Amino acid sequence: MSLRDPVKIEIARGHRIKKTVCRSCGATNPFKATKCRKCRSKNLRPKRTKGKAR
Repeated sequence: MSLRDPVKIEIARGHRIKKTVCRSCGATNPFKATKCRKCRSKNLRPKRTKGKAR
């Protein structure tokens, strides 16, 4: 299934890429989260995208 429609690409990006990751336990959280859903830590970072090197 290929996604060519820009609207569908943005919807997919919102579900897959726009996340935050807890630096303490590694859980994925919603993008607008202020605390981790598992450990309640406030130490969150945005999820890395494919284009960035480590």
